[in-house]
Amino acid sequence: MPTTGTTTSASTRGVVGSTTSDCGRSCKELRPRLLEVLRMETNGTDDEKRPFPGVPESEDEDEAVIVSDAGSTPRSRAESDNAREGTVQASEGESCSPDTCTCGEQTADAADTSDQRVATDGAGVANVDENGELGDLEFTEPATDVSQDVYDDAPDTRVGIPDGVDLETPEYSIRSQMNDIETPDEKTWFMELDEAVIDEGRCIQCGTCVAACPSDSIGIDDDGLPELVKMCTGCSLCWDFCPRGGLRYERQWKITGGEDNVKGAGDPITEFSAKVDDDWTDNAQDGGVVTGMLATLLEEGEIDGALIATESEEDAWKAESFLATTKEELIENAGTVYNQTMALGNLNLEQWEDKLPDKDWEDLSLALVGTPCEIEGIRALQDFEWDYQKQDEGVRAIDYTIALMCTKNFNYQSLMGEMVQEQRGIDPEDIGKMDVLHGKMMIYGHDGEMILEEDIKNFHDAALKGCDECADFTGFCADVTVGSVGSSDEYSSVILRTEQGVKAWDLTEPNLEYHDLEDKSAVGKLQGWDKKKAFESLERPFDPDAPRFIDYTDHAENYGTALNPHDQGH
Repeated sequence: MPTTGTTTSASTRGVVGSTTSDCGRSCKELRPRLLEVLRMETNGTDDEKRPFPGVPESEDEDEAVIVSDAGSTPRSRAESDNAREGTVQASEGESCSPDTCTCGEQTADAADTSDQRVATDGAGVANVDENGELGDLEFTEPATDVSQDVYDDAPDTRVGIPDGVDLETPEYSIRSQMNDIETPDEKTWFMELDEAVIDEGRCIQCGTCVAACPSDSIGIDDDGLPELVKMCTGCSLCWDFCPRGGLRYERQWKITGGEDNVKGAGDPITEFSAKVDDDWTDNAQDGGVVTGMLATLLEEGEIDGALIATESEEDAWKAESFLATTKEELIENAGTVYNQTMALGNLNLEQWEDKLPDKDWEDLSLALVGTPCEIEGIRALQDFEWDYQKQDEGVRAIDYTIALMCTKNFNYQSLMGEMVQEQRGIDPEDIGKMDVLHGKMMIYGHDGEMILEEDIKNFHDAALKGCDECADFTGFCADVTVGSVGSSDEYSSVILRTEQGVKAWDLTEPNLEYHDLEDKSAVGKLQGWDKKKAFESLERPFDPDAPRFIDYTDHAENYGTALNPHDQGH
């Protein structure tokens, strides 16, 4: 009867192939010829014959090595035959395998088994045994928060370097050296901002650079300062909008509030001394007007939330950004915390998604409470229809701005850690309220008793260096300015500068006790003092009529910073 068997043929490279044949010769008869073909590669004369790679020379043809297509461990013919189940006898009475026999005596069930072939160099599978069983595997636990160290080498170690060759990683200056092409003058990189503002200690932690970045390349470090988190594209926006870098903030005053805003306290629409008449104002700052105004805007549906400051859960009296969406959240966070929150660096609405109403982000309306420099930043950003990536919807959503009167802000660790706790022995956990009033730093306990009253100038070493250059005590760019100067205790001084500010006041007025601003001259005098200090610290010209943005080259000339910090291995 017809049977299915295998024969071998040798090509010029000695490859063993398989065909279908009706040959009735037994495996015993074919085996010598098979070995001869496998041991010699036939390419012409006998002198040109070469041993077939990977096939051992053996006098005993029964010891020819075979390996399965699955790549199992090579075994002798005798071992393979004895280990295989289902062995049958050939016509000559010899035992042969169902997988390799060509004698025609196998059953039809054996016809579907896999072919066998002779092993060559490199055959075999590393993680299974001769029976095809998967052995024990070892896995490396993934690293967390760092790149996986696979080779136990330094991550910058070069491999495959020929002996005697010394290769060093080029510095960033390679960018200006390649093809003798200099950095285009119109491009300013985060590196320049870092060199001129952050490394110099002039950063005021407003977060404008984070909001401005169109590639989300700038984040906030653990110390509350901006840091580069991925590649900078050199778009210049972080520099342009920095109030201590490229933003000529006095020009922003005129664009926002008119020419009168460059003199004295400006020319506001109207001014009041006011307070909210409610029990919750006990913990509020002065008259609680900011909290009362925001609560009214929420209740009237004018805003969906307000970006304010809250106290950190980990560090007492450390301020963090917080989006309040209820009156209760506003009251709970009433009061002032005297350090910056990088407010504009927290305008990515994704982080507040669980608190925001279910509506398109472009339809949201928010209020922002911040220092004058933060209000300068958001106003400048909103003037340009540029794409600020993840911060863009937040930038566009700010419809109300409230500035807090400010002469200086403080570095948290310097103020609370060093000056208050270490030098004066006051545990921040024991502080119930802080206030800066009448030139004094006032600290109260949770029972309302005053713990410390000291001249504020004794704390100036903890202030942010960049605050010295600010001449904007009253927040010229804001819709509403609120502070304590110019009003008696328990009242807030309120300055309305825009129609939007008047609208917020009109909605809140029924809940307020108020009268004309008690001492306008006090506000003007402190504004004048603040401007005088700024002129003493400001290295560049103060010019409200000059262009809004300052080129880095001009800044470097005035401040003596490196013109091309990347060429100096910054």
